[in-house]
Parts: sequence; C-alpha cells; structure tokens
Amino acid sequence: MGRIKKKNFDLNKAVEFLNKLWVEKPLLPLVIPVFFVFWAIEKWFFSLSNWVALALAVWVTIQYGSYQRRNLVEDLNKKWMQMTLQNSQATPLEQCEWLNKLLFDLWPNYISPKLSSRFSSIVERRLKHQKPMLIEKIELQGFSLGSRPPILGLHGICWATSGNQRIMRLGFDWDTNEINIMLSAKMAKPLTGTARIVINSIHVKGDLLMMPILDGKAILYSFVSTPDVRIGVAFGSGGSQSLPATELPGVSSWLVKLATDTLSKRMVEPRRQCLALPASDLQKKAVGGVLYITVLSARKICRSSWKCSPSRRQKCSEIDSFEEDQLEKKELHTLVEIELEELTRRTNVRTGSNPKWDSTFNMILHDNAGILRFHLYEWTPASVKYDYLTSCEIKMRYAPDDSTIFWATGADSTVIAEHAEICGKEIEMTVPFEGVNLGELTVKLVLKEWQYADGSHSLTNFNLSSQHSLDGASNFLSKTGRKICITVVEGKDLIVKDKIGKSGPYIKLYYGKASKRTKTVSYTSNPVWNQKFEFDEIGGGEYLKIKCYQEETFGDESIGSARVNLEGLIEGSIRDVNIPLEKVNSGELRLQIEAVRVEDDEGTKGSHVSSGNGWIELVLIEARDLVAADIRGTSDPYVRVHYGNLKRSTKILYKTLNPKWNQTLEFPDDGSLLELHVKDHNALLPTSSIGDCVVEYQLLPPNQMADKWIPLQGVKRGEIHIQITRRIPELEKKSNSDSKLSPAKMHHLISDQMKNMMIKLQSLVDDDDLEGVSKSLSELESLHETQEEYVVQLETEQELLINKINELGQEIINSSPSLSRRVTIP
Repeated sequence: MGRIKKKNFDLNKAVEFLNKLWVEKPLLPLVIPVFFVFWAIEKWFFSLSNWVALALAVWVTIQYGSYQRRNLVEDLNKKWMQMTLQNSQATPLEQCEWLNKLLFDLWPNYISPKLSSRFSSIVERRLKHQKPMLIEKIELQGFSLGSRPPILGLHGICWATSGNQRIMRLGFDWDTNEINIMLSAKMAKPLTGTARIVINSIHVKGDLLMMPILDGKAILYSFVSTPDVRIGVAFGSGGSQSLPATELPGVSSWLVKLATDTLSKRMVEPRRQCLALPASDLQKKAVGGVLYITVLSARKICRSSWKCSPSRRQKCSEIDSFEEDQLEKKELHTLVEIELEELTRRTNVRTGSNPKWDSTFNMILHDNAGILRFHLYEWTPASVKYDYLTSCEIKMRYAPDDSTIFWATGADSTVIAEHAEICGKEIEMTVPFEGVNLGELTVKLVLKEWQYADGSHSLTNFNLSSQHSLDGASNFLSKTGRKICITVVEGKDLIVKDKIGKSGPYIKLYYGKASKRTKTVSYTSNPVWNQKFEFDEIGGGEYLKIKCYQEETFGDESIGSARVNLEGLIEGSIRDVNIPLEKVNSGELRLQIEAVRVEDDEGTKGSHVSSGNGWIELVLIEARDLVAADIRGTSDPYVRVHYGNLKRSTKILYKTLNPKWNQTLEFPDDGSLLELHVKDHNALLPTSSIGDCVVEYQLLPPNQMADKWIPLQGVKRGEIHIQITRRIPELEKKSNSDSKLSPAKMHHLISDQMKNMMIKLQSLVDDDDLEGVSKSLSELESLHETQEEYVVQLETEQELLINKINELGQEIINSSPSLSRRVTIP
C-alpha cells in the first residue's frame, strides 16, 4: 500500500514538472520531430545510440536540477522574508502631541459629525438583526459622539515595514462621557410598554494600525485585536416612557456585546476600513451604485490544501488513505458564488486546478460602500450538493472626488488596493483565498455609475453625464404632484422551480402604500410583460420594492426581490434599467421608469376640487380665553389635529388659558375634513376636551395665506388663532422651479466637466486608445468653446452691472447738492 502511494506521488510530481517545463520551454515540442530524425538515421544509416541516449539523460538531469534549485530559492526567499518581517526592528517610539492637538481642533465640527452619521447607519442596521429577548422592537432616535476626541499614541507611535507597505502602530484610548446615543425600545411579553435607553459614556481601548495606500490618497485602519469596550447606560423616564427608570436586565451586556461584535466584524485585523483623502471634495453623497463583476479565473486550487481545513476535517477523518488517494485522482469541479449584501450570483462549474469562468454579473449597491464576497464551492458529479471550500472578499468605497477605491487583504496580511478615478474604468484584482496556500482568484470590476442623494448620477457616457450636469438643475422640479410611470418590460433567467422545467412568474410592485401586479406569463423563465403602471411620487427617498413570484396551485412561491431608488428622475427622460433579483442565484428584470408632471387647470382656482399635487400648511399660533379644566382654575392645553386618516398634535403648554404654540403642520391636499380638537392634558386621568372646530380651507385661493380667529365649539368660550395656506407649487413663480443656472454656476459646472474629461483623457492615453483619445479631445474642445461663451457672457454682465452702479451713484450725488460739490465720479 505504501509503495502505491509513493508511486502516485512521484507520478504527480513528474507531471507537474513536465507542465512547468512546457510553459518555460515553449520550443520543447520541436524536440520530438528531431528525436524521430535521429531515430531514422539510427535505423537506416549508422548507429547513434551510444551517445544520443547519454546526451538526453544529461540534459534531463540538468533541467530537473535547475527546476529543483529554483523551487529551493523561492522557498528560502519566502522563509527569509517572513523571518525578516517577524524579527525586524520597528522605528523608535515617536511622540504625537501634534496629532492629538490637530484631532482636538477638527473633532467637534468636522470629524465627530461625519463619524456620527456613518456609525448611526451602521448601528441602525445592526439593531434590526440583533436585539435581546426582552425587547420586541428597538429604534435609534439620536446619535452623537460628543465633542471629546479619542487620544492617539498616548505612549508614542512607531512605524514598521511589511514588504513595500508602511504601517503605523499607535495606541487608541477613547474615554468620554459626552456621547449621547438614544434608543427607544418596545418591550416584549411578559413586559409591556416602552423604555428609553441612553448611552452616555463609552471607553474603547486598543492598539490601532494605520496603512497609507494609493500614494497617500487613502488610509486603511484597523485594530490589532478586539479592543476593550465599556459602555455606560442610563434608563430614562418621562415623555412617552411607560416603564420606570430602572435598569432592564441584560441590556447593558447586550450593548457591550453589540459594540464589540461590530468592531470585530468590521475593523479588527485582517478586516480594515478605508478613509479616503482626496485632493478635492465635490460635496456629493453617494447612496447607491451599479457594479459589473467579471469572475475571470482561479489558480493553484488543490485538494491537498484543504485536507486539514476546519470545514473538511470531519469529512477527511471519515475516509481511509485508499479512498483519499482515489479522491486525489478525481478532477476538481468548482464554482464561485458572489455575494453583495442580499444579492448573490453563481458562475458555472469548471474543472481543473486552474479553472476559467469568465462570467459577468450585474450587481446593485444600496450604499456608498460595500463588501464583495467570493465563495468557492466544489461540486461532486451526480450529486446535488455543493461543498464549501474557502472564500475571499474585496471592499469598495466611494471617495469624495467622485472616484472609487477597492481594497483587499493579500498574502501575509499585505494590502491590495486599486483606484478607479472615473466611473467605467476597469479594475483587475488578484486576491488570495483565506487560509494557507489555498490558491487565488482573479476578478475584473467596473463601477458603471454612482447614484447621489440629490438625484444625479455619475455615468460612464460623458455626453450623457454632461447633459445631466448642465441641464439637469433646471429640470429638477418639485417631486410633489408628479406621476411615476413604470413599465415592466421583461424578465431574464428567472429561477425555475416547477417540475416541468418552466415557471409561470408574475411581478408585484410596492411604492409607499400602493401596490400593483402584472399578469402571469405561463411556462417560461424569460417572460415578457410590457405592462405600464402609475404611482403618485413620494418624497424622502422612498424605494420601489419589487417582488417576483411563481404562481402555483397550492400557493405562490417567491423567486426573488429587488429595490430601486427613484430619486432624481428627470421629466421627459426614460430610465431603462436592468435590476438583478436579490436572495436568489439568477434572474434580472428590465424596467423603464419615467416621471410625468400632472398639469393643473388654472380654471379650477378656488374650487372645491383639491389640487391633488399640493399640500395644506397649517400654522397653530395661539388660543385665548380657554375654559379652565383643572380645579386650580387653569388648563394644560394642546391641539389634536385630525385630517382624514392623519392625526397630529402640538406640544403641551402647562398652567395657562392663553397658550401660544407657534407650530406649523403640513398635510397633503386631498380635500379631507380638517378638524382641531383642543384638549387638556392629564398625566393620570383621561384627557378632557376644552373645545373643537372645523377649518374651512377648500375655497381659499392657492398660495395665499388666510389668518383666522375661530371660535371653539362645545364650550362656553375660547378662540384659536391659525394661519392656513393651500400650497400649489405649479402656480408659484416659474423662476422658483424653472430658473436656469447663472452663468457663474454654469462656468463652474463646465470646469468640473473639463476636469473629469482630463482624467478620462489621461486614462485613455495610458491605455493607448487612439480612437477614444480623438473623441475625447473633440468633446474637450466643444466644452472649451462653451466655457468661452459663458466667460464672454460673464464679462458682459459685469460691465452692465458696473455701469448700473455708476448710474445709481450719479443719481444719488445729483439728488444731494452737498455731495455733488465734494465728490466727482469719473
């Protein structure tokens, strides 16, 4: 048995040697016909066997020895590099008072607000997935890191070198009681009510690593190990609090665990966060993006590397050495699964230790940063099971200069980083799989576009991008009163789950409280609907939610879902998008989205018909001479406003009969009845009514405020003072919505476009794309001519303005004789 194993091992080594020799010696196939020529001479002319065989044996021996020496040199170099890095002396400790002084100046007004905004979104996502058993629902109500910054490098900082990467190591100590994180918790049974949880102090201590990358354009940072975390928690009372201000069991320890787990999963080695340091800041907030991912190939995948991995130890322990030898003889069948948030896609199965997939996928990102995870699976023929082998990940982040940073962890914890200066630039990265000698994966990434909070897009097509930047500002009208027209065109590669191999899918669209459904297209995984739906546009970043179902006899089954950001739709422009389905391995939907303005008929001004695209602005100013509801002769009044199904309340003013609220409320103008209920607040007893009234607003002229004192009904005395306006934006002055950009702003926008074009031009020159360079130069020339036109317009306006100032000055002097005698204007 031992001999068989040794023979197989030697055969594999020989095959590996021949493959490597074939790559390094491409002329090796020519040796074979030469060998046959010598054989013919040996056969028919004279004998050469006495020295040819000897020469061939010497040549093979020399080549094999050279191959062994190269392997030995590579192994020694790797071991020497590891030993050097482990034993290399770091730089002496350096004092960093200057860094803490700089941090102290920048923290309150710049760093703290930005980190508060970033961490609040992270905490909100974590709270949705992790909460103690005593809490049914928990919401984040406030998040502030305070004005006290952490102390860096209390005992100094030092620099070390890992390969070509410089690493700064310093202490991190943040002990503050100025933090203010407020949570509202709804308790689960058997407890009932709500509780207010306030985090008012935090202490985080650990060692921090900082690594500058991309020639100083960004910094990666992480903790060496999980830091120590201590949190101070207070349980508030008052307001909507229905539980006493006592500590809830397990909440403090849960918060500490939540903070520790969040840090461990996001910024403890080898997981690193990125801080972009761009030369310019375009003041844009990215909220999503479109990413194309191409999984190219993998190298050096071998079963022997996974024999002792934790995921396969149990399987390896259940088979003997003979079965292990048979397993080694079988060819690998592998695939890669890509994961981005809840979106997953899989490649096809490929064979061999160096598989090539070359599969491209369209992925959607719902934030300004994301983590791409690549999971490697092995497939056994004639089996439905996939065995997980290993994985790797690539992180990406939007930079304020409208570029994108990609980074990953390389071999021996080194850094792999790439920078895409513009959208559409291809980035190719080779990332090692997690573990020791588990191979590496090569992928190609293309960030097609970023979507911004103001509704604009950073597109790869420059002509379209410049049109959005130059003309888009005049086309963005008020979102109130527009219709969103969505055409569900078709689906592609939807999941097949029924027995006959075809599905009967349909789509449900959810937007706000409205929902629509397409027809069912039977027996196809590539359905065509071409159905159009309309929704009333909703502000505030409302997403269009899509759910795809397969219609079945005993209940419909979900075959994917998606979200679409509808911010920034331009009237008259159709957005044609392909949306990949989430929570499934395949499937895309094609949608056409358009915003349409609903025009009002000005002849309906002042009619009973509601505007349908405006809102009611109600200002509750004050009340006077209210009735006394308390035995002490006063009241604690507030106003409860009922408008259709909507209810709003003002603040409570204590011990007064003449309250002044000065609060503004807004409601959509749908013609509903508007009622005001003035009530007296009681902490223990039910509230009592101290009057009500109905506000007639339907006959009011649009965009004109009405100031009213309305007597309260159902009581002996009391009046309420309000101001009410029917806001209809279409009837406002057109200059408020349709005004064009000033020449100065246009000049600034064109300058930004020229800057982006220069970056793109440099990339095309580096790629030797002569056709692209020629096209870009013509576009740059066109932009330059446009800029010159606006410069001339600016100069003309400046001259007219100066003349107008001189004329006004002359009029002032002429109107004052005393001034005309003293001052002369040329």
